[in-house]
Amino acid sequence: MSSLNLDDFTDLIERPDGGVRRDAEARRERQIVPPGSLGRLDELGEWLAAAQSAVPVRPVERPRVVLFAGDHGVAELGVSARPAGGAGELVREVLEGGRPVSVLARRLDVPVRIVDMSLDCDPETLSEAVVRHRVRRGSGRIDVEDALTLEEAEAAFRAGVAVADEEADSGTDLVVLGDVSVGGTTAAGVLVAALCGVDASVVTGRGGLAIDDLAWMRKCAAIRDALRRARPVLGDQLQLLAAVGGADLAAMTGFLLQSAVRKLPVVLDGVVTAACALVGQRIAFRAPDWWLAAHDSGEPGQAKALDRMALEPLLTHGVTVGEGAGGLLALPLVQAAAALAAELPEKPKESEEPAGPEVSEAPAEQ
Repeated sequence: MSSLNLDDFTDLIERPDGGVRRDAEARRERQIVPPGSLGRLDELGEWLAAAQSAVPVRPVERPRVVLFAGDHGVAELGVSARPAGGAGELVREVLEGGRPVSVLARRLDVPVRIVDMSLDCDPETLSEAVVRHRVRRGSGRIDVEDALTLEEAEAAFRAGVAVADEEADSGTDLVVLGDVSVGGTTAAGVLVAALCGVDASVVTGRGGLAIDDLAWMRKCAAIRDALRRARPVLGDQLQLLAAVGGADLAAMTGFLLQSAVRKLPVVLDGVVTAACALVGQRIAFRAPDWWLAAHDSGEPGQAKALDRMALEPLLTHGVTVGEGAGGLLALPLVQAAAALAAELPEKPKESEEPAGPEVSEAPAEQ
Protein backbone atom coordinates (compact mmCIF):
# COMPACT_ATOMS: atom_id res chain seq x y z
CA MET A 1 0.00 0.00 0.00
CA SER A 2 1.43 3.38 -1.01
CA SER A 3 1.93 6.12 1.56
CA LEU A 4 1.58 8.74 -1.17
CA ASN A 5 -1.77 10.55 -1.15
CA LEU A 6 -2.31 11.89 -4.66
CA ASP A 7 -5.53 13.62 -3.63
CA ASP A 8 -3.41 16.24 -1.86
CA PHE A 9 -2.49 17.71 -5.25
CA THR A 10 -6.13 18.63 -5.89
CA ASP A 11 -6.05 20.88 -2.83
CA LEU A 12 -2.54 22.21 -3.36
CA ILE A 13 -2.86 23.24 -7.02
CA GLU A 14 -4.55 26.57 -7.69
CA ARG A 15 -5.41 28.02 -11.06
CA PRO A 16 -3.24 30.86 -12.41
CA ASP A 17 -4.46 34.20 -11.09
CA GLY A 18 -7.66 35.07 -12.98
CA GLY A 19 -7.66 38.67 -11.76
CA VAL A 20 -4.14 39.19 -13.05
CA ARG A 21 -5.13 37.68 -16.39
CA ARG A 22 -8.00 40.17 -16.67
CA ASP A 23 -5.57 42.98 -15.88
CA ALA A 24 -3.25 41.68 -18.60
CA GLU A 25 -6.14 41.60 -21.07
CA ALA A 26 -7.08 45.17 -20.14
CA ARG A 27 -3.49 46.30 -20.62
CA ARG A 28 -3.41 44.58 -24.00
CA GLU A 29 -6.51 46.49 -25.09
CA ARG A 30 -4.73 49.76 -24.28
CA GLN A 31 -1.63 48.99 -26.37
CA ILE A 32 -1.03 50.58 -29.75
CA VAL A 33 -1.47 47.35 -31.74
CA PRO A 34 -5.12 46.27 -31.89
CA PRO A 35 -6.02 43.25 -29.72
CA GLY A 36 -6.01 40.05 -31.77
CA SER A 37 -3.58 41.36 -34.37
CA LEU A 38 -0.74 39.35 -32.81
CA GLY A 39 -2.73 36.11 -32.90
CA ARG A 40 -1.89 33.58 -30.21
CA LEU A 41 0.93 35.76 -28.91
CA ASP A 42 -1.73 37.81 -27.13
CA GLU A 43 -3.09 34.70 -25.43
CA LEU A 44 0.42 33.51 -24.56
CA GLY A 45 1.34 36.80 -22.93
CA GLU A 46 -1.83 36.77 -20.85
CA TRP A 47 -1.28 33.12 -19.83
CA LEU A 48 2.25 33.91 -18.72
CA ALA A 49 1.15 37.01 -16.81
CA ALA A 50 -1.42 34.95 -14.90
CA ALA A 51 1.16 32.23 -14.20
CA GLN A 52 3.63 34.83 -12.90
CA SER A 53 0.90 36.86 -11.17
CA ALA A 54 2.53 39.94 -12.70
CA VAL A 55 1.39 42.77 -14.99
CA PRO A 56 3.31 43.71 -17.00
CA VAL A 57 4.58 40.19 -17.54
CA ARG A 58 8.22 39.51 -16.67
CA PRO A 59 10.60 38.22 -19.35
CA VAL A 60 11.41 34.50 -19.39
CA GLU A 61 15.09 34.72 -18.48
CA ARG A 62 15.91 31.40 -16.81
CA PRO A 63 14.30 28.59 -18.81
CA ARG A 64 15.61 25.04 -18.58
CA VAL A 65 15.13 21.81 -20.49
CA VAL A 66 14.44 18.87 -18.17
CA LEU A 67 14.57 15.39 -19.75
CA PHE A 68 13.59 12.22 -17.89
CA ALA A 69 15.31 9.14 -19.27
CA GLY A 70 14.48 5.44 -19.21
CA ASP A 71 14.44 2.18 -21.09
CA HIS A 72 11.24 0.16 -21.47
CA GLY A 73 11.16 -3.63 -21.57
CA VAL A 74 8.44 -3.59 -24.21
CA ALA A 75 11.10 -2.48 -26.70
CA GLU A 76 12.23 -6.12 -26.76
CA LEU A 77 9.23 -6.81 -28.98
CA GLY A 78 10.61 -4.69 -31.81
CA VAL A 79 8.15 -1.83 -31.33
CA SER A 80 10.86 0.79 -31.81
CA ALA A 81 13.33 1.49 -34.60
CA ARG A 82 16.02 1.77 -31.93
CA PRO A 83 17.45 -1.29 -30.17
CA ALA A 84 16.05 -2.23 -26.78
CA GLY A 85 18.14 -0.70 -24.02
CA GLY A 86 19.49 2.01 -26.32
CA ALA A 87 18.32 5.09 -24.40
CA GLY A 88 21.63 5.34 -22.56
CA GLU A 89 23.43 5.96 -25.83
CA LEU A 90 20.93 8.70 -26.68
CA VAL A 91 21.58 10.32 -23.30
CA ARG A 92 25.32 10.33 -23.95
CA GLU A 93 24.75 11.91 -27.37
CA VAL A 94 22.63 14.66 -25.80
CA LEU A 95 25.30 15.33 -23.18
CA GLU A 96 28.03 15.39 -25.84
CA GLY A 97 26.08 17.95 -27.87
CA GLY A 98 25.19 15.83 -30.89
CA ARG A 99 21.40 15.63 -30.70
CA PRO A 100 18.87 18.19 -32.05
CA VAL A 101 17.95 19.30 -28.54
CA SER A 102 21.65 19.93 -27.84
CA VAL A 103 22.01 22.14 -30.90
CA LEU A 104 18.85 24.12 -30.15
CA ALA A 105 19.76 24.51 -26.48
CA ARG A 106 23.17 25.94 -27.42
CA ARG A 107 21.60 28.31 -29.91
CA LEU A 108 18.98 29.50 -27.42
CA ASP A 109 21.40 29.44 -24.46
CA VAL A 110 19.20 27.11 -22.41
CA PRO A 111 20.73 24.57 -20.01
CA VAL A 112 19.70 20.92 -20.37
CA ARG A 113 19.20 18.66 -17.37
CA ILE A 114 18.87 14.88 -17.80
CA VAL A 115 17.41 12.73 -15.02
CA ASP A 116 18.05 8.99 -15.35
CA MET A 117 15.11 7.05 -13.90
CA SER A 118 15.51 3.61 -15.47
CA LEU A 119 18.22 3.47 -18.12
CA ASP A 120 19.41 -0.03 -18.97
CA CYS A 121 23.11 0.72 -18.55
CA ASP A 122 25.70 0.74 -15.81
CA PRO A 123 25.27 3.91 -13.73
CA GLU A 124 29.06 4.33 -13.66
CA THR A 125 28.96 5.29 -17.34
CA LEU A 126 27.10 8.52 -16.51
CA SER A 127 27.69 11.31 -14.02
CA GLU A 128 26.26 11.27 -10.51
CA ALA A 129 24.15 14.31 -11.36
CA VAL A 130 22.37 12.28 -14.05
CA VAL A 131 21.93 8.94 -12.22
CA ARG A 132 21.27 9.96 -8.61
CA HIS A 133 17.47 9.57 -8.91
CA ARG A 134 17.54 6.20 -10.72
CA VAL A 135 14.87 3.79 -9.46
CA ARG A 136 15.81 0.63 -11.37
CA ARG A 137 17.59 -0.62 -14.45
CA GLY A 138 14.95 -0.72 -17.20
CA SER A 139 11.18 -0.95 -16.75
CA GLY A 140 9.22 -4.20 -17.09
CA ARG A 141 7.62 -5.50 -20.29
CA ILE A 142 4.17 -3.99 -19.91
CA ASP A 143 2.34 -6.38 -22.23
CA VAL A 144 2.93 -9.26 -19.80
CA GLU A 145 4.16 -7.73 -16.52
CA ASP A 146 4.12 -4.55 -14.50
CA ALA A 147 6.57 -1.84 -15.47
CA LEU A 148 7.35 -1.20 -11.80
CA THR A 149 6.43 -2.34 -8.33
CA LEU A 150 4.15 0.05 -6.49
CA GLU A 151 7.09 1.02 -4.26
CA GLU A 152 9.22 1.81 -7.31
CA ALA A 153 6.41 3.85 -8.86
CA GLU A 154 6.12 5.87 -5.67
CA ALA A 155 9.88 6.41 -5.53
CA ALA A 156 9.90 7.58 -9.16
CA PHE A 157 6.94 9.89 -8.60
CA ARG A 158 8.61 11.40 -5.52
CA ALA A 159 11.83 11.87 -7.51
CA GLY A 160 9.89 13.91 -10.08
CA VAL A 161 8.43 16.01 -7.27
CA ALA A 162 11.92 16.58 -5.86
CA VAL A 163 13.29 17.65 -9.26
CA ALA A 164 10.43 20.15 -9.66
CA ASP A 165 11.24 21.60 -6.24
CA GLU A 166 14.92 21.84 -7.14
CA GLU A 167 14.11 23.73 -10.33
CA ALA A 168 11.67 26.11 -8.65
CA ASP A 169 14.08 26.76 -5.78
CA SER A 170 16.96 27.47 -8.17
CA GLY A 171 15.03 30.24 -9.93
CA THR A 172 14.03 28.42 -13.12
CA ASP A 173 11.09 30.42 -14.52
CA LEU A 174 9.91 28.01 -17.24
CA VAL A 175 10.63 24.35 -18.01
CA VAL A 176 10.66 22.60 -21.37
CA LEU A 177 9.83 19.01 -20.43
CA GLY A 178 10.81 16.01 -22.54
CA ASP A 179 11.93 12.40 -22.46
CA VAL A 180 14.85 10.31 -23.66
CA SER A 181 13.58 6.76 -23.96
CA VAL A 182 13.33 3.63 -26.08
CA GLY A 183 9.85 2.13 -25.92
CA GLY A 184 8.44 5.20 -24.17
CA THR A 185 5.91 6.03 -26.88
CA THR A 186 4.42 2.53 -26.50
CA ALA A 187 3.88 3.03 -22.77
CA ALA A 188 2.51 6.51 -23.49
CA GLY A 189 0.06 5.04 -26.00
CA VAL A 190 -1.26 2.63 -23.38
CA LEU A 191 -1.83 5.43 -20.86
CA VAL A 192 -3.64 7.61 -23.40
CA ALA A 193 -5.81 4.75 -24.69
CA ALA A 194 -6.71 3.69 -21.14
CA LEU A 195 -7.59 7.20 -19.94
CA CYS A 196 -9.47 8.18 -23.11
CA GLY A 197 -11.28 4.85 -23.48
CA VAL A 198 -10.14 4.14 -27.05
CA ASP A 199 -8.66 1.14 -28.84
CA ALA A 200 -4.95 0.58 -29.37
CA SER A 201 -5.07 1.40 -33.07
CA VAL A 202 -6.34 4.93 -32.32
CA VAL A 203 -3.20 5.88 -30.39
CA THR A 204 -0.46 3.83 -32.07
CA GLY A 205 2.00 6.04 -33.92
CA ARG A 206 5.30 5.54 -35.68
CA GLY A 207 7.56 6.84 -32.92
CA GLY A 208 10.45 9.28 -32.97
CA LEU A 209 12.51 7.25 -35.45
CA ALA A 210 9.72 6.07 -37.76
CA ILE A 211 8.95 2.33 -37.73
CA ASP A 212 7.76 0.26 -40.68
CA ASP A 213 4.35 -1.37 -41.01
CA LEU A 214 5.37 -4.65 -39.37
CA ALA A 215 6.81 -2.86 -36.36
CA TRP A 216 3.67 -0.72 -36.19
CA MET A 217 1.55 -3.88 -35.99
CA ARG A 218 3.77 -5.27 -33.23
CA LYS A 219 3.47 -1.97 -31.37
CA CYS A 220 -0.31 -1.93 -31.77
CA ALA A 221 -0.52 -5.50 -30.43
CA ALA A 222 1.70 -4.62 -27.47
CA ILE A 223 -0.48 -1.61 -26.61
CA ARG A 224 -3.60 -3.78 -26.94
CA ASP A 225 -2.20 -6.39 -24.55
CA ALA A 226 -0.98 -3.81 -22.06
CA LEU A 227 -4.35 -2.05 -22.25
CA ARG A 228 -6.02 -5.17 -20.89
CA ARG A 229 -3.71 -4.94 -17.89
CA ALA A 230 -4.32 -1.21 -17.46
CA ARG A 231 -8.12 -1.18 -17.31
CA PRO A 232 -8.48 -2.86 -13.89
CA VAL A 233 -6.33 -0.18 -12.21
CA LEU A 234 -7.74 2.92 -13.93
CA GLY A 235 -9.08 4.25 -10.64
CA ASP A 236 -5.61 4.49 -9.06
CA GLN A 237 -3.18 6.59 -11.07
CA LEU A 238 -0.08 5.43 -9.18
CA GLN A 239 -1.01 1.80 -9.77
CA LEU A 240 -1.66 2.65 -13.42
CA LEU A 241 1.85 4.11 -13.78
CA ALA A 242 3.29 1.04 -12.04
CA ALA A 243 1.37 -1.38 -14.26
CA VAL A 244 1.85 0.13 -17.72
CA GLY A 245 3.97 3.27 -17.38
CA GLY A 246 7.59 3.23 -16.31
CA ALA A 247 9.92 5.02 -13.93
CA ASP A 248 10.51 7.92 -16.33
CA LEU A 249 6.77 8.41 -16.91
CA ALA A 250 5.97 8.21 -13.19
CA ALA A 251 8.67 10.80 -12.49
CA MET A 252 7.38 13.12 -15.22
CA THR A 253 3.88 12.92 -13.76
CA GLY A 254 5.19 13.87 -10.33
CA PHE A 255 7.27 16.65 -11.86
CA LEU A 256 4.27 18.10 -13.71
CA LEU A 257 2.03 18.12 -10.65
CA GLN A 258 4.63 19.61 -8.31
CA SER A 259 5.50 22.26 -10.90
CA ALA A 260 1.84 23.28 -10.85
CA VAL A 261 1.96 23.39 -7.04
CA ARG A 262 5.05 25.63 -7.25
CA LYS A 263 3.45 27.77 -9.98
CA LEU A 264 6.23 26.91 -12.42
CA PRO A 265 5.01 26.94 -16.06
CA VAL A 266 5.88 23.88 -18.14
CA VAL A 267 6.07 23.48 -21.92
CA LEU A 268 5.13 19.94 -23.00
CA ASP A 269 7.16 18.37 -25.79
CA GLY A 270 5.73 15.22 -27.38
CA VAL A 271 3.46 12.22 -26.86
CA VAL A 272 5.24 10.94 -23.75
CA THR A 273 4.92 14.22 -21.86
CA ALA A 274 1.33 14.56 -23.08
CA ALA A 275 0.48 11.11 -21.70
CA CYS A 276 2.00 11.98 -18.33
CA ALA A 277 0.09 15.27 -18.33
CA LEU A 278 -3.13 13.33 -18.96
CA VAL A 279 -2.41 11.19 -15.90
CA GLY A 280 -1.72 14.39 -13.98
CA GLN A 281 -5.04 15.85 -15.05
CA ARG A 282 -6.79 12.79 -13.62
CA ILE A 283 -5.07 13.46 -10.30
CA ALA A 284 -5.61 17.25 -10.18
CA PHE A 285 -8.01 18.78 -12.69
CA ARG A 286 -6.59 22.32 -12.38
CA ALA A 287 -3.02 21.27 -13.18
CA PRO A 288 -3.22 21.62 -17.02
CA ASP A 289 -3.72 25.37 -16.61
CA TRP A 290 0.02 25.54 -15.85
CA TRP A 291 1.08 23.65 -18.98
CA LEU A 292 1.56 24.69 -22.58
CA ALA A 293 1.56 22.32 -25.57
CA ALA A 294 4.58 23.18 -27.69
CA HIS A 295 3.85 21.42 -30.96
CA ASP A 296 1.89 18.78 -32.83
CA SER A 297 4.28 15.92 -33.51
CA GLY A 298 1.80 14.00 -35.63
CA GLU A 299 1.57 11.20 -33.05
CA PRO A 300 -2.10 10.21 -32.71
CA GLY A 301 -1.74 9.56 -28.99
CA GLN A 302 -0.45 13.07 -28.42
CA ALA A 303 -3.34 14.60 -30.35
CA LYS A 304 -5.83 12.55 -28.32
CA ALA A 305 -4.29 13.54 -25.00
CA LEU A 306 -4.03 17.25 -25.82
CA ASP A 307 -7.61 17.31 -27.05
CA ARG A 308 -8.79 15.74 -23.80
CA MET A 309 -6.94 18.45 -21.83
CA ALA A 310 -8.09 21.25 -24.18
CA LEU A 311 -4.45 22.20 -24.91
CA GLU A 312 -3.79 23.56 -28.39
CA PRO A 313 -0.25 23.13 -29.77
CA LEU A 314 1.64 26.28 -30.69
CA LEU A 315 3.49 24.77 -33.67
CA THR A 316 2.79 22.17 -36.33
CA HIS A 317 6.16 21.23 -37.75
CA GLY A 318 5.89 17.44 -37.53
CA VAL A 319 8.93 17.20 -35.25
CA THR A 320 8.98 13.60 -33.99
CA VAL A 321 12.53 13.36 -32.66
CA GLY A 322 11.45 13.92 -29.04
CA GLU A 323 14.05 14.80 -26.38
CA GLY A 324 12.52 18.23 -25.90
CA ALA A 325 13.48 19.50 -29.37
CA GLY A 326 9.93 20.46 -30.35
CA GLY A 327 9.42 22.06 -26.98
CA LEU A 328 12.51 24.21 -27.42
CA LEU A 329 11.25 25.41 -30.80
CA ALA A 330 8.25 26.93 -29.02
CA LEU A 331 10.34 28.74 -26.41
CA PRO A 332 11.17 31.81 -28.58
CA LEU A 333 7.43 32.29 -29.19
CA VAL A 334 6.77 32.35 -25.44
CA GLN A 335 9.63 34.80 -24.91
CA ALA A 336 8.40 36.96 -27.79
CA ALA A 337 4.89 37.01 -26.33
CA ALA A 338 6.26 38.14 -22.98
CA ALA A 339 8.32 40.91 -24.59
CA LEU A 340 5.41 42.21 -26.66
CA ALA A 341 3.02 42.16 -23.73
CA ALA A 342 5.46 44.04 -21.52
CA GLU A 343 7.10 46.46 -23.93
CA LEU A 344 4.53 47.60 -26.48
CA PRO A 345 3.55 51.15 -25.55
CA GLU A 346 0.00 52.04 -24.65
CA LYS A 347 -2.12 54.38 -26.71
CA PRO A 348 -2.05 57.98 -25.48
CA LYS A 349 -5.03 58.84 -23.37
CA GLU A 350 -7.54 60.97 -25.15
CA SER A 351 -7.46 64.45 -23.66
CA GLU A 352 -10.65 66.31 -23.01
CA GLU A 353 -11.99 68.34 -25.91
CA PRO A 354 -10.63 71.89 -25.60
CA ALA A 355 -13.28 74.49 -25.09
CA GLY A 356 -13.99 76.72 -28.12
CA PRO A 357 -13.00 80.44 -28.13
CA GLU A 358 -15.21 82.57 -25.99
CA VAL A 359 -17.55 84.83 -27.98
CA SER A 360 -18.60 87.96 -26.20
CA GLU A 361 -22.09 89.10 -26.91
CA ALA A 362 -22.37 92.56 -28.41
CA PRO A 363 -24.23 95.00 -26.17
CA ALA A 364 -27.74 95.61 -27.29
CA GLU A 365 -28.29 99.01 -28.93
CA GLN A 366 -30.07 101.56 -26.85
